[in-house]
Amino acid sequence: MTAEPPEMRIGDRERRATDDRLRAALDDGVLTLTEYDERTRQCFEARVQRELDVLVADLPAPAASAPAEPRTPPVPARAPDQPPWHHRIGRVVVPVLVLGAVAFGGTRIVGADDGFALFGHRTVPVTADQQQVRVASLFGRTEVVVPDGTVVRTTGFMVFGGTDCEQACRLPPGGATQREVTVDASGAFGSVDVVTASEAARGGIDRDNDRDDGDDD
Repeated sequence: MTAEPPEMRIGDRERRATDDRLRAALDDGVLTLTEYDERTRQCFEARVQRELDVLVADLPAPAASAPAEPRTPPVPARAPDQPPWHHRIGRVVVPVLVLGAVAFGGTRIVGADDGFALFGHRTVPVTADQQQVRVASLFGRTEVVVPDGTVVRTTGFMVFGGTDCEQACRLPPGGATQREVTVDASGAFGSVDVVTASEAARGGIDRDNDRDDGDDD
């Protein structure tokens, strides 16, 4: 006759699991408080699984717990689209350049003793005895009219603008010496036209003809 193997002993983990079923039965009204106390005492005195099974044999099977719904990780907020790096730099550099140009033009206007144009047009006539003329233009156009036969030499600096001098800046044929006038033209976002009296009578510098001549080349 073969001897039966000894029953496996249990530990506190099995006892706590059985006590949880007893407590649930108490909460549901299946066991009275007295029954619960008695079975709990027997639960923690049990040494093998058979002794625990007897305590819960007449209790309803534990309700199956609903599976936990998987948590959907939050979708990170999309960072706002950044404009290209050259656009971001342009937003900073361009205003700085504009402010600098305006400040420069304003400074030059203060020193323009003979005339300046600010948001408009200004004509500055040059007399026969003048040797130097200082003009400026800020968001405007200044026209300097010199006597016929005068050779003009331009100086100064225009920011986002330019100085036009055609006939008045041409040396006479053969390099003949004529009276020379220096036109110091400065400013920003504007233009300075240096013309002879004859050019002024014809309406000033003809830029349309200049563009046509450039196309023919």
